[in-house]
Amino acid sequence: MTTTDSEDRAQRLARGAVEGRLAACAQISAPVTSVYRWENAVETGREWQVLFKTTAARYEVLEARIRATHDYETPEIIATPITRGGADYLAWIAKETS
Repeated sequence: MTTTDSEDRAQRLARGAVEGRLAACAQISAPVTSVYRWENAVETGREWQVLFKTTAARYEVLEARIRATHDYETPEIIATPITRGGADYLAWIAKETS
């Protein structure tokens, strides 16, 4: 998962990952309000969350792609392992990212 400061940037991150077969799917959530500390100040901003669905084997390449194309100096990149899921859905993710 990552966040960015515009819907257009979120769309580009999502589309690039799916087109490059780094993710089978990327979901963009409506704007969220983020409150965070940056350069010794507390900031508030609107961001769009992008959730990428990929395999553990593709994570490193996906992270590198996010870092290379993200506009933030320190982008949020968080991975949450899939501990269980529908076998057919997980097989689809594997197929679409290979």
